[in-house]
Amino acid sequence: MVLLAPPTTLPVPRFYDPAHAADSRYRPDQEAVFAEASRWAQAHGIRPSGADRRRVALLLIDMQKDFCFPDGALFVGGRSGRGAIEDSDRVARFVYRNLAGITDIHCTLDTHFPYQIFFASFWQDAAGAPLAAHTVIAVADIRAGRVRPAPAVAAWLCGGDYPWLLKQVEFYCAELERAGKYQLYLWPLHCLLGSDGHALAGVIHEARLFHAFARVSRAGVEVKGGSYLTENYSVLAPEVLTRHDGRALAQRNVNFVQTLLAYDAVIVAGQAASHCVKSSIADLLDEIRAADERLCRKVYVLRDCMSAVAVPDGAGGFLADFTDQAEAALAEFAAAGMHVVRSTDAPESWPDFPR
Repeated sequence: MVLLAPPTTLPVPRFYDPAHAADSRYRPDQEAVFAEASRWAQAHGIRPSGADRRRVALLLIDMQKDFCFPDGALFVGGRSGRGAIEDSDRVARFVYRNLAGITDIHCTLDTHFPYQIFFASFWQDAAGAPLAAHTVIAVADIRAGRVRPAPAVAAWLCGGDYPWLLKQVEFYCAELERAGKYQLYLWPLHCLLGSDGHALAGVIHEARLFHAFARVSRAGVEVKGGSYLTENYSVLAPEVLTRHDGRALAQRNVNFVQTLLAYDAVIVAGQAASHCVKSSIADLLDEIRAADERLCRKVYVLRDCMSAVAVPDGAGGFLADFTDQAEAALAEFAAAGMHVVRSTDAPESWPDFPR
């Protein structure tokens, strides 16, 4: 049988239910997805991704249950209160419609443990009481003794050397402030390895599997965030690379940078626009500028498939709202030559999209 070239835009499969984008309990039947994807590929003449002359990557950042649902630990609702839910639906539809033109889907997984420097569990106040989530820690707070790491953590983190740990957290916060990004923000416990919240949202897992089975694609996953002593918003690099004693604290994800830059186009979506998406694209931009700024034109940011962190205060306002930072970042990326686009437009209509 001779396979005809697949249409540029495909229909969304009948099995897809957009209501599942709002259901944190939804789990796709993986065997059924495999069977349906195989039938779909044959019916629509979809070739294996290895035959692609134009290689396109879709990078989905941290589309996990803790971020994508109101009952998650850190729901990215945006100012509307439904941000990540609607984003997941749009991402899934984008995958199905453009299945034949996406070579690989790479998902990142924010992956944490109970005691890390950005969790309140790691810290105490001067009286030994635990801190609360959404607390901001400045290096001045550490130097004045207003906050300190929990002493018991030192037993397994640094061989019981608590003075070393005190020096390290002071150094870390000083490095954050020196870089001019932000001060240390303590997040609610989220994406703990082994928890339900660590898993991908059901409709995202379903769509990536359907793509993988229909296109015989790798369905790659990049794990990030496992260092106890540094944040790792970006999938490409931690926030701080060195310890106070000059030794390495963490490393850049050089291999994944090279993987992304080898594609003809890289499309980015995920959560949150104000944090992990912003940091990942910013690091990619730095890598591109070091290599060849013209490569910026191969990056496409799906602005309608990501939302900013906005934490409601229960009284109609927000404890924290990073929407403006997200919008500023999108403007910066566009000014650098990247393309800020919408998922509802055909990729072939995007500027500079490879033919």
